[in-house]
Amino acid sequence: MTDTPTTETLQLAGLEAGAEIRIDCWGIPHIKAASEKDLFFVQGFNAARDRLWQLDLWRKRGLGLLAADFGPGYLAQDHAARHFLYRGDMAPEWTAYAPDTEAICTAFAAGINAYIALCEAEPSRLPPEFAMFGTKPARWQPSDVVRIRSHALTRNGLSEILRANIMALADAETDLLRCEIDPPTEIHPAEGIALADIPLEATCLFKLATAPVTFDKARLDATLDDVWKWTEVTDLGDIILRVTEEGSNNWAVHGSRTETGRPILASDPHRAHAVPSLRYLVHLQAPGLNAIGTGEPTAPGISLGHNEKVAFGLTIFGADQEDVYVYETRDGDPDCYRYGDGWEKISRIEERFVVRGFADQTLTLSFTRHGPILHENPKKKQIIAMRSVWLSSGSAAYLGSLSYMRSTSVKAFCDTLSHWGTPSVNHVSADVDGNIGWFTAGFTPVRRNWEGLLPVPGHGSHEWEGFLPADQLPRKYNPAEGFVASANEMNLPADRDPKAPSIGHEWAEISRAKRIRSVLAADPKHTLKGSMALQTDTYSRPASVICDVLEKVAVRHPLDETQKLTLVLFNGWDYQLGVGSAPAALFEVWWTKHLRPALLAKFAPNPSVRQLLLPGDVDRMLSLLSEPGSNWKEAERDSMLLTTLSAGFADCEKRFGTNPAAWRWGSLHKALFEHATSRINTKGMAEWDVGPLPLGGSRSTPMHAGYRISDFGVSAGASVRLVMDVGDWDNSVCINAPGQSGDPRSPHYRDLAGPWSRGEFVPLAYSREKVNASTAVLIELLPASGDESRS
Repeated sequence: MTDTPTTETLQLAGLEAGAEIRIDCWGIPHIKAASEKDLFFVQGFNAARDRLWQLDLWRKRGLGLLAADFGPGYLAQDHAARHFLYRGDMAPEWTAYAPDTEAICTAFAAGINAYIALCEAEPSRLPPEFAMFGTKPARWQPSDVVRIRSHALTRNGLSEILRANIMALADAETDLLRCEIDPPTEIHPAEGIALADIPLEATCLFKLATAPVTFDKARLDATLDDVWKWTEVTDLGDIILRVTEEGSNNWAVHGSRTETGRPILASDPHRAHAVPSLRYLVHLQAPGLNAIGTGEPTAPGISLGHNEKVAFGLTIFGADQEDVYVYETRDGDPDCYRYGDGWEKISRIEERFVVRGFADQTLTLSFTRHGPILHENPKKKQIIAMRSVWLSSGSAAYLGSLSYMRSTSVKAFCDTLSHWGTPSVNHVSADVDGNIGWFTAGFTPVRRNWEGLLPVPGHGSHEWEGFLPADQLPRKYNPAEGFVASANEMNLPADRDPKAPSIGHEWAEISRAKRIRSVLAADPKHTLKGSMALQTDTYSRPASVICDVLEKVAVRHPLDETQKLTLVLFNGWDYQLGVGSAPAALFEVWWTKHLRPALLAKFAPNPSVRQLLLPGDVDRMLSLLSEPGSNWKEAERDSMLLTTLSAGFADCEKRFGTNPAAWRWGSLHKALFEHATSRINTKGMAEWDVGPLPLGGSRSTPMHAGYRISDFGVSAGASVRLVMDVGDWDNSVCINAPGQSGDPRSPHYRDLAGPWSRGEFVPLAYSREKVNASTAVLIELLPASGDESRS
């Protein structure tokens, strides 16, 4: 029970009846309104109350409006972003997610604007970042919510370009070290495609369009002469690494396998760490709707959580939603490209860009019939473009949840999934009647004559034939094993017709999925605590596999004193990458800095190729180490293991000291939530970074804690964790990181970071009684007297 809550009363133009926001002691807002229109209005108002800087920056990045606030150093990023906006008819767009999408987005945008108006009347409410840059938040249009696509996750356009480059320098077998192909298929360039003619530069526009906003003094000081210097996101290795870090876990356990007889549903989406957090927990209540959970603060509704009847969670599913096309341009007329039996004109659109401190600039956006042009080479008479599901109506990220968050059963939840476009996901669901289900969803192009793994000709021979119907994507309902689970692994049914259109061939490593299934299968009386422990489990399959190989190698070879010490350290280890674990520290340093580089060097001697392979496909590398087979000699494998092991031990001595008993994985492996402005924050400003926080795990453990290869700094993992007791909702728990608020002045800016790093949870209060008891702040909202509703 909290003390008497702090109260505040506000009058808002646009609100039709009284409403309230109860903020609990963990920063989670519980919103109650008299109608759904008012509910989504208040959701927008509240999102801006906690996350206005994040919302404003997200909108300006997505719409290509950064240069107006930050100058010429951001013009190239604006130019890239505008290529990937939805530019189609808004009528089918508004009906794609739910019948009332336009009304919901209109109310949500009006709520954001109401808070901006409040900040204009009371400037002290503005987050401090605006004062730092001398900028102001901009008003939203309802269409802003849906037109911005470039913050979503789709795949595998960049991978096609990387594969083309690797195959041009090596072969398809070498590319498997970067990304294994499953289901296996032979990969050959399409007729007329020269892989050596696909430049890496073709990745730049897409990478820049999807990059986060960063601040650097030189970039902020840039002039118009510097515009095109600011186009590289980071080195290629880091870009590949960032893509591999995106993932999630989820599961739903049937009541027949739980201690209470009620289903348990758990979901912990993984993304790159940021402050404020990507996700935002919120409770939405109005007549006919009572839902709690998380989504992104820039979108109405929730995408992971529960209502009164159904719980739901999601992870990324590896459907291939992009293709790269290569076109021949007409001799003497580079603005025309071959299509069919004739030529088509490139669509060139002139757009105006406002640039702070300079005159407005006009830049050209270029498109083929398939999508944005990534690269033009007049000398080779070639252009390269990308086709993405983003260009189709209904592909705004997560907005399909506007339909399913109001469903009343697992089957009803499933029936809404034709509304789900992006990202492609594994949904899990459970209802109060005891049912569970797993349903893949997302726009999946039908490719009749290719697999989507390499760039293809753009002249009409490789066209999508619509999308697979939602009910033709894999799914399960109340399976015999008593649970469903996913962790981004290859999970296409083994009996799927090999002649059916390809869904996808690129997936996350199987380590997390194997561990989760193993734990759930061995637990016939699963509990909430069991799910909480599994979400924070640090068991490493790579450590188990490699140490098992090492043990067998050690008995066949004489060992030096260092190698004997390593075996003593590994002896009896449970392969948990705990914060205080010495063997975890040794293993990860050995694996990341010594064994893995040696393995890549063996099979990719060309350093240019190796750079493209990073960080490497874990499943492929474990197979090579476990079963040398025809790939290399066992003696060579043994020598590599022992030599790199000695090097890893010596590396740890330099990092941690000469006493192995004092080594700690958490001394090296730390999470830092870095504020976008931290590199330019002037002396005397508040410290806005959160951390560093010692953390266990790795990218291969259920508690995903992916780190930079360069310094072991944790860069990605669970953005939020939810564990839900289906039907006894007040038992549910959650955690966000580093906190609910994006305002550095708020007590909820960083208060959840410590508990999150320790694997702890806070209550997800749902009933009116529990919400009232945990309320720390009550904001009462009233319609402005005499006001007529307006957006």
